[in-house]
Amino acid sequence: MDYKLCVSVVNYFYHGDTESQRKQRENHVKKCIILANGKPPKRSIITFFQRRDYKKLICADGGSNSALKMKLVPDVIIGDFDSISSKALKDFNSVSKIIRLKRQNDTDVEKCLKYAIKNKFEEALLLGATGNRLDHTFCNIGIVLKFFPQIKVSLIAEDSFMKAYTGNIELKTIPGETISLYGISPETKIISNGLKYELKNISLPFGVKESTSNIAKKGSVKLKIVNGVVFVIRDVKTMIDNDLF
Repeated sequence: MDYKLCVSVVNYFYHGDTESQRKQRENHVKKCIILANGKPPKRSIITFFQRRDYKKLICADGGSNSALKMKLVPDVIIGDFDSISSKALKDFNSVSKIIRLKRQNDTDVEKCLKYAIKNKFEEALLLGATGNRLDHTFCNIGIVLKFFPQIKVSLIAEDSFMKAYTGNIELKTIPGETISLYGISPETKIISNGLKYELKNISLPFGVKESTSNIAKKGSVKLKIVNGVVFVIRDVKTMIDNDLF
């Protein structure tokens, strides 16, 4: 074996990925965007993530209406088609894969996520998942948890980026960045390092206790999350402007 290659292999197993190796590995993760029928994001948000390897655009039924207005072409449109406009259906019929599913035991967003899982996508970015109806918003936030073991789902709503985490993680941050954390179960314990208000093996059960508007003290925040999942919410513009993804 070539000496340099041998050293590289040894360094990998004993010291972990280099930054370039990590980025290369992340680029091989299969990612998609799911555009739902709620309040759509700015087109620039979608194009930003498309440049970050979220190349597949899946529209959940009426989400295709938003895609049409933004002059984006979905790769796939999935749903029971009670919300898609006749114009969107006509315009996309020959350029997008159309999957009509009449079953009512799951939402259109769930249908999209099941398609993504079946097609081996590992990460999904959910957009247009919030809007005028609180029940739809609540349902879509719950979907992030519901599919958590099968696919990593992030959600952008207005100025916020939300993602669920468990285990040992390290977030790339900037000093002074606002970070909010919300737990679900009282059994879930969180230890933090790098926050202004450190979490010292405490739980943040929904409706009881939370860590809203905490602040990053340095360039990274480490979290240890045991026995469950925690939502982390950050400002999406801050993350984009400072390359924190």
